[in-house]
Amino acid sequence: MTQTIAPRVRPLVLLLLAVAAALLAGLAGAAPASAHAALTGSSPSQGIVVDKAPDQVTLTFSEKVALSDGSIRVLDPKGKRVDTGKAAEISGTTYGVPLHSGLPDGTFTVAYQVVSADSHPVAGAYTFSIGAPSVTSVKVSDEAAGGGVVGALYGFGRYVSYAGFIVMVGGAAFVLACWQRGAGVRALQRLVAAGWLAMTAATLALLLMRGSYTGSGKVGDIFDLGLLGDVLQTKTGAALVSRLLLLAAGALFIAVLFGAYARPEEEDSDEDAEDDQDAAYDATAKRDLTFGLAIGGGVVAIGLAATWALAEHASTGLQAGIAMPVDVVHLVAVALWLGGLSALLVALFRAPADAPIEGSAVRRFSRLAFGSVVALVATGIYQSWRQVGSWSAFTGTSYGQLLLVKIGLVIVLVGLAYISRRWTTQLPETADADVTERTEDETADAEKEPVAAGAVKGGDAKRAAQLARQQAAVDTARVKRLRDADPLRTGLRRSVLAEAGIAVVLLAVTTVLTSTEPGRTEEEAKSAAAAASSSSSSSDSSVGTGALTLDMTFDTGGQDGKGLVRLDINPARVGGNVMHVYVERPNGRAFDVPEVKVAFTLTAQNIGPLPVNPDRVATGHWTANEVQIPMAGTWKIAVTVRTSDIDQVTVTKNAQIG
Repeated sequence: MTQTIAPRVRPLVLLLLAVAAALLAGLAGAAPASAHAALTGSSPSQGIVVDKAPDQVTLTFSEKVALSDGSIRVLDPKGKRVDTGKAAEISGTTYGVPLHSGLPDGTFTVAYQVVSADSHPVAGAYTFSIGAPSVTSVKVSDEAAGGGVVGALYGFGRYVSYAGFIVMVGGAAFVLACWQRGAGVRALQRLVAAGWLAMTAATLALLLMRGSYTGSGKVGDIFDLGLLGDVLQTKTGAALVSRLLLLAAGALFIAVLFGAYARPEEEDSDEDAEDDQDAAYDATAKRDLTFGLAIGGGVVAIGLAATWALAEHASTGLQAGIAMPVDVVHLVAVALWLGGLSALLVALFRAPADAPIEGSAVRRFSRLAFGSVVALVATGIYQSWRQVGSWSAFTGTSYGQLLLVKIGLVIVLVGLAYISRRWTTQLPETADADVTERTEDETADAEKEPVAAGAVKGGDAKRAAQLARQQAAVDTARVKRLRDADPLRTGLRRSVLAEAGIAVVLLAVTTVLTSTEPGRTEEEAKSAAAAASSSSSSSDSSVGTGALTLDMTFDTGGQDGKGLVRLDINPARVGGNVMHVYVERPNGRAFDVPEVKVAFTLTAQNIGPLPVNPDRVATGHWTANEVQIPMAGTWKIAVTVRTSDIDQVTVTKNAQIG
């Protein structure tokens, strides 16, 4: 009987290894890309007034981006497109779109939406004017790229795919490395299968939503086959398709793990081995199968992790050749820890009452989890340095702030794991066997008597079967009650349950973190933009007839009340001046606040305040012509920003004019 098992299983394992290795090799051949993109320059630049219409509009990003139809649009004051629609790479990281000839004077809006090399959409808009500024009907949405309903669904799909990967890989590793008897436990089988199903469904959904997510953001475009065809030509599309193929190999792995792998143990429990030679053969076959499944499952797990590493943050920017394998190790370590934790939780709560998890299995997982945490911390430190780059980015960027939250959650999780480890060390090796044996002794006679009584009375077989089922339920309840009365096991359950709750929140933060612009890139983009701005305008203390630019941060104290106001005065001299006011959020996006007011005061001569009420011309952009400065001197410029009906603040700065 047992001699037919090994020949039947080994071809499946070999097939699993071959398919997974081939797919992993295909993924490894993908070329690394550049970093998360941010706009660092433009021509014409933001807010500038040019004498004649330019031939084209160019945008410079921090890294290379992918363009599609309509990636760069130029709109006239009435909202009509004035570009030819044929955006293309000009040189390096600079991209441009030609404009139609004969453009009239007025304020024009440049809107862009591109895809950075790490798969995330990047969008924004700004204005420039020809001849003189004018009122424009164009209103650029303040919604971030990849937002809306499709963005929310895409983010949820990413969360589910991560969760499915963790549960599937960690649950299978728990069975192979910690509790091989668990292969026959139905609750664990369902857990791992649910992880595979969740990851497969999420990957299919991400593939369908990808075109709309990086483009129009419309729900109806999810089922556009044309967009799907375009997605398949991208790096992200290739990664998602590779993930589906690897999941097919994963399905074969799961079938073997919970099929042929679980069967020998079940058969050995029903009958004794015929002789010592057969018993030795069974042990060798089981050992070989365990080794084959470990290798095959490891290849599939590494391949699945590589589909993220080769398409997202790790594949871009600094030291991509090192970052990608580090990211794979990080993801697999997370899966072994948190996925194994979920499997342990299921084993503690849902394992059969007559076959509970042994203390030795819990201790084996404790050692596996400890090694995973060590790998997780080591790779996490490297990733943090690579993506943040400076201490200021920890608190000054969205990525850094999210990373601090993640670090805090990991610290809490490690603390809970330490508590669980203390319960584990106190768990007796044979406590479960003692409980089972004691319960069986107590109920042996009670199991027979009701059945015999029912059988004597008229030989009612149906009644006897019913009594047998009732007695079995009573026995199971007694075993469960005795098992649950163990204070050590109860304490372990509670601590593991708390760990699982923190892990759910941690996974959500990690999902958001992977779609957030890295702090290092954000700071580099700000520095590049500031350098470009300073090269084209004077500093805050500019003197003479050059343009004056003032930057002032504000905080109205209400919800969503922080930002930056930029004041451009040209030519900053006595007489008439043109003033532009730009209001931005902390992330650099245009901030469409309800009201902006400006006042000029020359304190030395007791002149002012001279109020100026600029006109809104575009999202986050106000302008005023013929701002009269009566005499030269150091003027105090006060800007009042109102972000809601009740929240407003006035910020001031001194500057030399004239």
